[in-house]
Amino acid sequence: MTAAERTFGVPSRGADADAPESRADITTPTRNERLDRLPLNRAHRKLLVASGIGWAFDAMDVGLVSFVVAAIAADPHFNLDAVQKSWVLSIGFIGMAIGAALGGWFADRWGRKTVFTATMVIFGIANGAMAFSWTLAMLLAARFVIGLGLGAELPVASTLVSEFSPAKQRGRITVLLESFWAVGWIVAAAIGYFVIPNTGDWGWRWALLIGALPLLYAIVARRQLPESVRFLEAQGRDEEAERSVRYFEAASGVEPVESRKAVKLPKIRTRELFGRRYLGVTVAIWATWFFVNFSYYGAFTWMPSLLADQFGSLTKSFGYTLAISLAQLPGYFLAAWLVERWGRRRTLSVFLAVSAVAAFLFSRSANVTQVLAFGMLLSASNLGAWGVLYAVTPEIYPTRLRGAASGAAAACGRVAAIIAPLLMPWFLSMAGGDKSIAFVVFAVAFVLACVAALFLPEKTGAALDD
Repeated sequence: MTAAERTFGVPSRGADADAPESRADITTPTRNERLDRLPLNRAHRKLLVASGIGWAFDAMDVGLVSFVVAAIAADPHFNLDAVQKSWVLSIGFIGMAIGAALGGWFADRWGRKTVFTATMVIFGIANGAMAFSWTLAMLLAARFVIGLGLGAELPVASTLVSEFSPAKQRGRITVLLESFWAVGWIVAAAIGYFVIPNTGDWGWRWALLIGALPLLYAIVARRQLPESVRFLEAQGRDEEAERSVRYFEAASGVEPVESRKAVKLPKIRTRELFGRRYLGVTVAIWATWFFVNFSYYGAFTWMPSLLADQFGSLTKSFGYTLAISLAQLPGYFLAAWLVERWGRRRTLSVFLAVSAVAAFLFSRSANVTQVLAFGMLLSASNLGAWGVLYAVTPEIYPTRLRGAASGAAAACGRVAAIIAPLLMPWFLSMAGGDKSIAFVVFAVAFVLACVAALFLPEKTGAALDD
């Protein structure tokens, strides 16, 4: 028995030479079925790490801006007030909303790999431009362009990893991809704690220059990442698709078999998201994305500033935020373990429910111990939910719509990410400068996200639709 027979349970090409045509059509796997049936191997891990490093750079940039804004506000040259700080935060999310919508659309037409590397170049250059900004207008313009690159990259990377992952491991691998967000955020918190306070007035500029490193990594990513087999087949590029599949098979020591000829399916237009077939799914996933983004970005982009106001020290605030950020990692790892055992829907809804409880408790935290305990619980549960959300979104749409649909859901979430930081000064003024009202609102948003998640289809262990 050949390795192909052991792996797929079907004869190799030579063994099936005399089989009837109809039987061959039934038993011969497609390229995507060949990928789905592979065990996890070094090629999957290489893809995960290569995409994950880009993901970590994104997180580092989003995390850095929360520290940078607090430092810029204290810079005598800028002396930003609360409204100006909220705009520096929110303008990037406006860019991310536009980038997410366009990035997914471009990925369905130009390829996941191409868009992934292009977005890293865009936000790498823009970070350098923001580091050398001398006016508020320059800061806002550079931050907007950074957002374009960040918004486009995230849904494209999750789609690419999801499409290569074996069906039985897809949820876990996608959550592990999202766990690189914690790595990037922790690096950002470390830069905020060690670099910004210790390098004078240029501290925040040095931090942003570190954030320009994705420009160099784009060169590496271009060589390390394969293009999606599903995308290549949709474009009629069968030879390239076959080479990609054989690369992953070779990593598992599996002999290649002949695939059924890929059938070029008709295109699905983006407006189908609101057609009878997908409307319910689209409403549920958009609502989940919206409320998760609202709570996460409202809370965590303002976290350093809020803690600095509460405890009277920017340096202490950065240290507390670093400790809270470290809790993201166990949250991701627990979600990665549960997502294939409990399923996507149950894991996501439980993590969101815990996030709601943690946000409410954080709103009542009055001392350092409570801030760290409830902040770490919020960090772990919220980011674990994020990981499952990125696993769910690409699975519930077919290949011909996957990139655009994932990008559209992310764009809906970014609208909330724009709104939440802008509302923070209002929440703070209502509470006399205290964080209590803001985090009660975030707790309610988590409850709404939890309810929406219960209406999502369960795709654990299922093959992706073409």
